[in-house]
Amino acid sequence: MTTTATSRSRPAPGPVGTLAGREIGRLQRGYLDDRSDAVAALARLRRAAGKDTASVPDLWGLIDLDPLYGDPDLRHDAAADAVDTALALWSLHQQSRPTGMHRPGGDELGTAVRRLMPANEIDEPIRKRFVRAGTAPTLAILATRLRDITVLLRREDLALDYALLADQLYQWQQPGGPDRIRRSWGRSFHAAHRTTPTDTDTPAAVPAADIKDAS
Repeated sequence: MTTTATSRSRPAPGPVGTLAGREIGRLQRGYLDDRSDAVAALARLRRAAGKDTASVPDLWGLIDLDPLYGDPDLRHDAAADAVDTALALWSLHQQSRPTGMHRPGGDELGTAVRRLMPANEIDEPIRKRFVRAGTAPTLAILATRLRDITVLLRREDLALDYALLADQLYQWQQPGGPDRIRRSWGRSFHAAHRTTPTDTDTPAAVPAADIKDAS
């Protein structure tokens, strides 16, 4: 499929997304090749999906987070939490899937959620789950609510760009971050309604929409 305008215009991953994408890519290749070390790592990561990853000792040392702590421009604990949360959600998404559920340059969360719905309809239960994720007051609660969405995406074999999600989870923890990420998810949700997976043209412009208006 030709790269969409959305992925062409998307900024390159930041240090958080770069590390998350690299580690997920490594584990995803190993899992799809049925390597025992990767399968075991995913099992450990899945136990943290939807939880406050900082409180899960089984994750300690599983992923090399040293590059984050060596970057003076990052809020180190927030960056580590974002990477661990993204990897834990991906591991749940990847479970028992024969193809990679992390797709670099692929769908943002809002786009993937819209793909769960019929082309010309809004599925209200799914919309409510999406809104609940967007209104989460903390990263730990957001992770719990994203877990429910991840299960739905896995069921339909809909992949995500988890490097992008990791960057967004880091931004979520910054001042003003939740509003910025909600707007991005809302825009991608509405833009997905106006395009199809085979579109190669630039999507029609859509208004900046808060996720709470995704209806």
